[in-house]
Amino acid sequence: MKQTITESYFMDAFQFRPDNFTYEGLKALFDYLERFEEATGEEMELDVVAVCCDFTEYESIKDFQANYGDNYATIEDIEDMTSVITIDDERFITQNF
Repeated sequence: MKQTITESYFMDAFQFRPDNFTYEGLKALFDYLERFEEATGEEMELDVVAVCCDFTEYESIKDFQANYGDNYATIEDIEDMTSVITIDDERFITQNF
């Protein structure tokens, strides 16, 4: 049994984990996951805890560097290691590695 997840439902599913993603971050993450499904042809099951463990939102590269070190000076450096989901000029989400 499968359920179609809308953007609104997706965002509501994270209401009990407000420290993981901003509103804008959730919108960007939903779009990314939908495009991933379309590209691979595989449906995903929504597992909020798994998403929170697999992805992290950062306010800036400096914020990212606090977790991963100074070897990552640009978004391109980060993209060489993992998926990057851009939110705006500063903020982004990465798949943890």
